[in-house]
Amino acid sequence: MNKQKWIVLLLALAMIGGTAATLHRLKAGLKLGSPGIKAAPIPGSPRLAISLPDHVLHYAWTNIPTDPGALEGLPHDTSFAQRFYYAPDDALDQLQIMVVLMGTDRTSIHKPQFCLQGSGWDFDDHDSRPDTIRIQSPHPYDLPVTKMMMTRPDTLDGQVTTISGIYVYWFVADNHLLGRLQSVKGFWDSNVRLLTTGKMDRWAYVGCLGVCRRGDEDATYERMKKFIAASVPQFQLTVGPEIGGLTSAQTAAR
Repeated sequence: MNKQKWIVLLLALAMIGGTAATLHRLKAGLKLGSPGIKAAPIPGSPRLAISLPDHVLHYAWTNIPTDPGALEGLPHDTSFAQRFYYAPDDALDQLQIMVVLMGTDRTSIHKPQFCLQGSGWDFDDHDSRPDTIRIQSPHPYDLPVTKMMMTRPDTLDGQVTTISGIYVYWFVADNHLLGRLQSVKGFWDSNVRLLTTGKMDRWAYVGCLGVCRRGDEDATYERMKKFIAASVPQFQLTVGPEIGGLTSAQTAAR
């Protein structure tokens, strides 16, 4: 090995060692940021109770118990909430909302494709696209989201058929919003804040699922946008910059 290669190797080892030392110091004095959603301590538990709204438009609701496998497979301080919303007079007007809030370990925040595929949904990542949903309270702003189109075999009216699923998701932390996990700038900024302040952003992943007959996707998505616009101000603390105003640090790059 020539001299130049030795120098490169030594520099690489020094960088690895420096990074490891920095991470060790950070872990020792780590401060976890506040959630960007409404959540309260659970006595005797490292998890938090996430508040989902009781009154959203015309929908009734029921809670969905968290899968024990999810509790076992993710960090012990990960918090969950799932709720099923339905129109009492329309069996096809049903929506499901889920929130996963990380603790001190970011591995609880992951791409939703893993869970959806395990639930039998078939999708193509090329069908995923960024979008925004207008939220009116506490001021008008555009919530960055990702919209996924999916299909799955199911039974409707006693017949086996293919149904469509629309999944809308986004990520929220204290004063920060991301429409997709792959936002390099958004999570790079989060890492910079960790290194410079010793404070880790506490990200939550929010997902909303709507299911419909083939051909009804557009109408279902319109219902979902109205539902999200009405529900988000009731459980999400972080907001985006006011429409027509100056760009704010409240919303990270989409």
